[in-house]
Amino acid sequence: MQHSAVPELAHTHTRPIHWVATAAAVAGVVALSPVLQPGSATAAQPSGTRAQSAPAAAAPPTTTGVTFPLQCGPLKAVVAKQASGDLDHDGLPETVAVVHCDGSMGTPPDAVYVLTRAAGTTASRVVATLVDPKDRYTVTDFTVRAGAVTATLLGYSSPAVPNCCPDLKDGAKWQWKNGAFIRSTPSQARGI
Repeated sequence: MQHSAVPELAHTHTRPIHWVATAAAVAGVVALSPVLQPGSATAAQPSGTRAQSAPAAAAPPTTTGVTFPLQCGPLKAVVAKQASGDLDHDGLPETVAVVHCDGSMGTPPDAVYVLTRAAGTTASRVVATLVDPKDRYTVTDFTVRAGAVTATLLGYSSPAVPNCCPDLKDGAKWQWKNGAFIRSTPSQARGI
């Protein structure tokens, strides 16, 4: 069986005008898409009942304006990391902040503080110290999740080890129990 030749069709050859037309059509669709969005959905409530709105989630304490118990001399305290969560299970979030002095040389030691807000105020205050800067730790892998604070602590085997080069690594986890933050992973420092 012999196939007959199909004549060339004009629309099978692309020309620059085809690309311009396609680009214009796509741009038009993108430009009009916000205008053509559907309205917000509303659910019909059965008669005789009122929808109960969930209570507004409390904002976590901020680190702005907090005076941290960190002796920095002429330097200022810098919040390197922060995370929030309900650590004491009272329905209100706390903020955990990793703070150090803003030193330009070496690796300044980190401190880890827990912040809360007094009832009826917007002012944040430090209520606990999880890592004291005098212990010379650098905090990495820092998270607040499921009511616990976890971190990896990089430290030093002796005062002779320079601040730039921690030689020990330790995992730490703190949870609120019986009115205090308890470190549940004992110190098991390993050399790096």
